[in-house]
Amino acid sequence: MKSEPPKDRAAAVAAVKAAGRANSDATVMFHAAIAGRLGLNATDTKALSILDREGPLTAGELSRRTGLTAASVTTLIDRLERKRLARRVEDPADRRRVRVAADPAGLAQVMPHFADFEAGLDALLGQFKIADMEVIVRFLSETNVLLEAQRLRLTDGTRTRMKPRGKRKA
Repeated sequence: MKSEPPKDRAAAVAAVKAAGRANSDATVMFHAAIAGRLGLNATDTKALSILDREGPLTAGELSRRTGLTAASVTTLIDRLERKRLARRVEDPADRRRVRVAADPAGLAQVMPHFADFEAGLDALLGQFKIADMEVIVRFLSETNVLLEAQRLRLTDGTRTRMKPRGKRKA
């Protein structure tokens, strides 16, 4: 559903924020649906995405990138290995250290779930000029920096748990 273009800066800022929230919600739900199809959880698929984009990481590096505890990352890696989506590999610089890599054959099983979205995204981006896409890339990149800073602020660089709430009175 398209809305009227904003008439002033405050309205434009509010419209961008609202669209960003809606995009975030849709993205999370889309990835949760894919994770469900794969028998994983959304965090597993995002960790797999990080491994695919950044290459092999140590468990500690993956812990820092995801905010998961070391124990949670170990369990996550085990799940990805069982599904043949990732594998532990020897670190070429230090044979005593192990890295986790996305498995290309496993990724080939995941990618068809994104095919329709990718085709739609390509069609959508075809409507934009290169200069427009450069603005979009800048906005998304800077938003990612803000999000990562806030994740680190909220977790103090580590995974934190919410405090349990007291029992409700009937």
